[in-house]
Amino acid sequence: MEILWVLIALVMLGFVVVPFVRRGRGTITRVPAGHPDAADPVNYGFAREEELDVRMPGPDQDLLDVLDLVQRTQDYRAAQQLLAGTEAEGERRWQRVQAFAGAASLELQQRPGGVGEAPGGQWLRVWRTEMPKDAGGAAVHAEFLVQQAWRTAAPGTDEFRIIMEEARTACGEAALLAPGDPVPYLVELSVARGLGYSRQDFEQVWLKILDRAPAHMGAHLAALHYWCEKWHGSRQQAFAFAEAAAARAPQGSLLAAMPLFAVFEHLPEVNLVAGFHQSETVTKAVHGALHAVHSARPDDPMTAHVRHLLVFFLVRGERWAEAMSQLMHVDGHVGALPWTLSSDPAAEFAVYRALAVAGYEANGGSPATLPR
Repeated sequence: MEILWVLIALVMLGFVVVPFVRRGRGTITRVPAGHPDAADPVNYGFAREEELDVRMPGPDQDLLDVLDLVQRTQDYRAAQQLLAGTEAEGERRWQRVQAFAGAASLELQQRPGGVGEAPGGQWLRVWRTEMPKDAGGAAVHAEFLVQQAWRTAAPGTDEFRIIMEEARTACGEAALLAPGDPVPYLVELSVARGLGYSRQDFEQVWLKILDRAPAHMGAHLAALHYWCEKWHGSRQQAFAFAEAAAARAPQGSLLAAMPLFAVFEHLPEVNLVAGFHQSETVTKAVHGALHAVHSARPDDPMTAHVRHLLVFFLVRGERWAEAMSQLMHVDGHVGALPWTLSSDPAAEFAVYRALAVAGYEANGGSPATLPR
């Protein structure tokens, strides 16, 4: 549910993989699907590719139930009630706001409306009309506008700027309705990136978030994009931001994983051969992320984001057993980086999962030896 990135084509140039692999004396080779020697992820209890949920990084059954109800009935009230009962400062509220906004945006894309046909996402418009003072609806509307800008227009165009300016106004309205809620300012971080806020203006938004939720992982990931070289910063500034966040991370925080996201965001700058993924830079970032997930609260919804990125780096670093361990936690959901960069996130995830299984078995592993 994050805003789409555009790096995957460059990344995959350095790491060509195939979906069907087998193990044998420490090597991984290509075999046809259905071959008796092919490594089969199903043997480990993993979901089949067609069963993978591309909407979310990890489970949130309450959200899925409400999304299903809202989209089936076009009645916003279940969404309003769910957000009203979700802690304002927590990560889950931000994820749910993104999910509702994304659902409305996709509905509109699929059903733009016309003569005699209502446009998709009408439930969000009704929500804002009937409950203009509802903070949750205001936040969802602001995020909806941001997603519409990225989805329908190119950065730098008049159309993009007009939608983003509308989103900025919506962020301000949402912030007035919920003074202690960091989410409207999280939405504005994407506006800041799209409109190219000055660093002073960006820092003003960022300080408002730190005042409300200083250890908010989702906010730090959103801010990281602004500091990346491809937007308004540099590789050095992005790494400095990520490393500072990791250094001040409180016990149990996932902020220790921030350097790994900085490495990922700047992959096109580096050599993508296998040795890079076993380099000191990557190894240190991976260890930080592993420490973060091991010490995080079991119910932290951002843990899945870190685990998915760990799968990517652990497979590329040929750390098969550790990759399998992460897969045991996240399999079934693929709505996270790096898979969402692909036009087919489930297929992309399945390739890496198959490689992890094959590498694990090539080095003596089996379903019986994998810790549960």
